[in-house]
Amino acid sequence: MNDSFTHLGTVTAPSGVLVFGMALWLDHWPEVGPPLSERAREAVARGDGSGHLLEGPAEAVAVAVDGTRALAVRARTAPSPFDDEPAIAELEVELGVPWPAGREAPVPVGDLPVDRGGMMLGDAVGLDAWIGLEGEPADGLADVSYWGRDQEEAYQRFGGVRIPQYEGDERGPYGFLDLPVEKATALAAEISAYGVGVVSSVDPHTDFHRFECAGRTRPLTVGEIEVGGCPVLGFGWCQGDHAVRHHGERDWGRVYPVTLDRGADGGTVLRWTIPEWVEEE
Repeated sequence: MNDSFTHLGTVTAPSGVLVFGMALWLDHWPEVGPPLSERAREAVARGDGSGHLLEGPAEAVAVAVDGTRALAVRARTAPSPFDDEPAIAELEVELGVPWPAGREAPVPVGDLPVDRGGMMLGDAVGLDAWIGLEGEPADGLADVSYWGRDQEEAYQRFGGVRIPQYEGDERGPYGFLDLPVEKATALAAEISAYGVGVVSSVDPHTDFHRFECAGRTRPLTVGEIEVGGCPVLGFGWCQGDHAVRHHGERDWGRVYPVTLDRGADGGTVLRWTIPEWVEEE
């Protein structure tokens, strides 16, 4: 494991409550009950400053923070058993509050799986505005990408630009950015009809898509976007690494502890620890 922390960015939580949870399920909360921010405030009140949230497949932790400060986010990494590339082994978030005098041991908050769609960290009220995969983009725009055996022939017919992908690969699929949704949908259909050797995709500008795009060319695929007027951080996950280590998530017991702990500067930090991989028999 890399023993040093890498700075990943900062978040703010003006509401005084910070949420760390599963990206694919953030828009699930209001569909089955009160909004995420209400649940988060209640969990923090019940848990004396922190709490675990669980509603069907959706999970998150909530914690009280100093809402007036920028909160630094860091990570230690370890080689993934999938491709030996760095993967998050320990995530640490400053909370802007002092570590209580006389407290020695970390405080358990709960545990979380790794969402195959990534994890999000941000203000509880801000994340109420999250637009997930099936939502309507606020700007009415979408991106189109296409790839496959006949992509070069399709490029001669339709044109486009290369869309960078993960791990800094600048030669991703061809595509078009920032098109009106209806135009993007019609173009993707035309490209797909061009031949069996071409596949196309339409990606409306939901918050989930914006987070993925923001992290595509950054180390550890960490993307920073604004949601509900607040800067939030999203942590993408290599699908190969997820399949090897985290597939099945909670149903298979692949969950990892979240604690409050004393930081190096004497403040309180939120810590999520993914243990070293041990190959199963």
